[in-house]
Amino acid sequence: MFPGVLYALLAGFLGAVASSSAKLSLGTDYLKGVCETGMRTWGEQRKFTQHSDTSACDWLHIPLRLLCGGLLFTCNAVMWTFLAKALRSSCSSARTTVTTTASNLISSAFLGQLIFGETHVALWWVGISLTLSGLLVLHHTTPNLTQTHMQKRE
Repeated sequence: MFPGVLYALLAGFLGAVASSSAKLSLGTDYLKGVCETGMRTWGEQRKFTQHSDTSACDWLHIPLRLLCGGLLFTCNAVMWTFLAKALRSSCSSARTTVTTTASNLISSAFLGQLIFGETHVALWWVGISLTLSGLLVLHHTTPNLTQTHMQKRE
């Protein structure tokens, strides 16, 4: 049971990384802004005379977007692999699905705050609390299914 939960948690996290990568690869303004801020900060730390020159960012955001697009496809492929492994090693597909969804929601919230500075309203917190409560109920109410599942495998 534990490897199935671990695979489901990893699948949810990789799904969140993939969606963040998609948001970065499709939105040019954010990557270009990060590049310009980084160039200004780097120029100020190095005490260059022209630290406001951000002309490299006019073309540098394109390879960064392509890199994020590649990360999107890679994370999706690995995410599907982990989800398949989680479904194979779990006794309940509902349990695996809810675990993956909860992991994805929490990881998306964390990455959204970390990368994009997003905040969430109270209704979002109510929804994630209900999802986590349902997850706890699923994981604690059916211990005999796990034993039955293990006996069927043998």
